[in-house]
Amino acid sequence: MRKLNFVSTSYPWLLVAMLWVVAFLNYFDRILITSMRDPLVADFSMNDAQFGLLTSVFLWSYGLLSPLGGFLADKYSRKKMIVFSALIWSAVTLWTGFATTFGEMLVARTVMGISEACYIPAALALITDYHRTRTRSLATGLHMSGLYAGLALGGIGGYIAEWWGWRFGFQFFGGFGILYSIGLLFILKDKKLVQEEIANGGGKSIKSTINIIESIKALFGERSYNIILIFFCVNGVVNWLIYAWLPTFLKDHFHLNLGEAGLSATGYIQIGAFAGVILGGILADRWSRKNIRARLYVIVIGFSIGAPFLFLMSSTQLFAFAILGMVIYGLAKGFNDSNLMPVLCQVIDGRYIATGYGFLNFLSTIIGGLMVYWVGALKDANIDLSIAYQIISVVMLLAAWSLLLVNPRKVE
Repeated sequence: MRKLNFVSTSYPWLLVAMLWVVAFLNYFDRILITSMRDPLVADFSMNDAQFGLLTSVFLWSYGLLSPLGGFLADKYSRKKMIVFSALIWSAVTLWTGFATTFGEMLVARTVMGISEACYIPAALALITDYHRTRTRSLATGLHMSGLYAGLALGGIGGYIAEWWGWRFGFQFFGGFGILYSIGLLFILKDKKLVQEEIANGGGKSIKSTINIIESIKALFGERSYNIILIFFCVNGVVNWLIYAWLPTFLKDHFHLNLGEAGLSATGYIQIGAFAGVILGGILADRWSRKNIRARLYVIVIGFSIGAPFLFLMSSTQLFAFAILGMVIYGLAKGFNDSNLMPVLCQVIDGRYIATGYGFLNFLSTIIGGLMVYWVGALKDANIDLSIAYQIISVVMLLAAWSLLLVNPRKVE
């Protein structure tokens, strides 16, 4: 009985705390490269399209494997997928710090994408397994704040490159991630396994009968899921254009040095996002007790405010206005990130949650990767990056409004 009380009260929040660190490493390791453009380009004699390709191959491999990673988490073990993912991508991060050719960098980024594909669907599904309606948005948001911390501090890559060389960051954080992943083996616990062990008197757990064809039919046969899929694709394009090219945009437009541009590109948006996940999580959890569509409304309200400020960031000549635009857009991003997975739980069968999120990642990252490469090619053709941000901010606003067509159901 004491074990059951621990699982039902203390453990759900311990889980969020442990996965916060993993989420931090997940985005820090992947984004570190974008703030090190100049030394990497010099070291490997790359053009801008090739530098963009380093992010694109990560996104394509990440996207292609995301549905499989989600399916395996639904069918077998969320814990095993989380630990496997963190261990492999940390090893690849360490390897990146020793790469000697552009081809080796491409392979490392591809393998990193494959390994990271297994994390987010499994982690978010495990959190929503333990956190029900009253705390689901806040718990999801707190976990997502780990991603923001990784993004924000990923901007220090420019300073790391200036002080110790670009290889040091990959080597240090890759090694730390390997050790932390091993520790997760002794702490993480699948909720469905806990429940089955209790039901069976501590005996062997019952295997899931979920199959991939059944999952696909259930997901894509749901109209509301397809609307969310379109929205998430647009959101993915925006996110990856920001992650991949905003440091370069700020450096060129506001004459910042490498370290200032990298930290500004990640830091200001994440400041807004930190506030957004907490505010959006608390607001949605409370509002949803009275209104079944509350989590959807929080996302729509956020981007109705945030998308115009993203347009402002890309249009202004004053850095102070650009900072304001990044912070307010970050607030909208936080509203979305604390509520998207809980909305998904209101739309699709709970047996397919990780698989459903995996397919969202699949399409959004494949399209996002294409856009990152395409924008790099446009920059090589001397087309200003601001045009891409202006266009995508308008598309983001329209995509957010499309969520009003989603029909959520009541869940416990």
